[in-house]
Amino acid sequence: MKKVLLTFILLLAGLTANAIPASIDAALSESHVNKDAISVSVKNTTDGKVLYEHKPNTPIPPASTLKTITATVAADTLGNNYEFKTSVYKTSDKNLYLKLSADPMLTRNDLETLMKSVASKKIVEPKTVYIDDYVIDGVEWGEGWQWDDDLNPLMPKFSSYNLDGNLLTAIIDPKKNGGPASIRLSTFYPVTFMNLTTYSDQNSVEISRNNHIAPDVITVKGEVNSRIQKSFPVNSPKRYFIIKLEEAISSAKLEYYGAFPQKKLPASNVTLVSEIKHPLNPVLKSIYKSSNNMMAETLFKVAGGKFVNNTGSIKSAVKMFDEYCKKHNLNNENIKITDGSGVSKNNLMTADFMTDFLVLQTQNPNFNNFMTLLPTAGEGTLSNRMLYFKDIIYAKTGTLSDISAICGYIKTRNGNLVAFDIMINDAKLSSSDKKATEEQIIRAIYNKY
Repeated sequence: MKKVLLTFILLLAGLTANAIPASIDAALSESHVNKDAISVSVKNTTDGKVLYEHKPNTPIPPASTLKTITATVAADTLGNNYEFKTSVYKTSDKNLYLKLSADPMLTRNDLETLMKSVASKKIVEPKTVYIDDYVIDGVEWGEGWQWDDDLNPLMPKFSSYNLDGNLLTAIIDPKKNGGPASIRLSTFYPVTFMNLTTYSDQNSVEISRNNHIAPDVITVKGEVNSRIQKSFPVNSPKRYFIIKLEEAISSAKLEYYGAFPQKKLPASNVTLVSEIKHPLNPVLKSIYKSSNNMMAETLFKVAGGKFVNNTGSIKSAVKMFDEYCKKHNLNNENIKITDGSGVSKNNLMTADFMTDFLVLQTQNPNFNNFMTLLPTAGEGTLSNRMLYFKDIIYAKTGTLSDISAICGYIKTRNGNLVAFDIMINDAKLSSSDKKATEEQIIRAIYNKY
């Protein structure tokens, strides 16, 4: 009841004439943002007509709003019925091939299910188990990603060997006698913890590692009062995958103790034994609503691979994007894409291009499905923002140091659906002030158009 009352109060406070600037220009003037550091574009989705613009052709790193483009183009290439498939094939000479799809939803439980299914087909002593990992290349991080973010659980490495989100979870429990906490992983992986924790009346723990000296030594320091769980990226996704594959093979009682050489699946004389499938839609939902970087990077490369009918890479994915723009008469000469997630500041976007792209999507028969994959107020990355615009706004946010962005659609007071993009690149302004400015502009859009 309290939550409903709060939402109603916010609605009244947020949408009254006094709370909304008379125009977008007024919102800009009332903000603390340097006007040269902000780019805005607003267009009518019916005819693409420009309703408002401010420096719309200034290239700015779009942060995670880039996912709106990369995931959409990838889905267009792969098709709505695309499935990630992790498959096991057999040959007549008792060899097995594990063909990877870089499935970003694959888990170790899936591997166990897959291997038990193989064993149930009376395949218990394979001669060699090959891994076909050629679906995407071996570049595990994006261009321009920050090296000191390597323990950020929002930025794990990604590869053909995606498993369990490429994350490890440390479970940290205080000792009753007041000594250093006990630290363990939720699943086996050869990591050593340097335990510098102390018992205290509060929880405040930091983890770190030195990749140049000992990448699998994790330093844990701070104060522990109750159980803490800390997730962090696995240093080697391939190593983690192989360990879990060996565990799955052992659990299925398959008699195999050899290595797992890389080799492409032969084009003929192979038989499908079993496979694990995951559909595309949950991946898209996680990318748009939760801004999952690993999934966005993987999807962009996988689609790029399909586009060139070869191993996926950023280069092939950008070729795919360029062809999409050419096909739909989108001018992308001022656009630069260096990763699939927007994490890199080397990406460049203009507000004018973004709104052109958003208007284009309204011509798709599945547009409503696309729009509702974007978070509305109160969910995903908009969980705590603009609650008075629930089911009125559908937007993708983006945040990097110095940068805040938001793009999407809003159903205005006059009943129009407009596309908008706002990007702010201001090093002096706080993130909260940037977001407040975005919301003032969005209120003005809602009120005016």
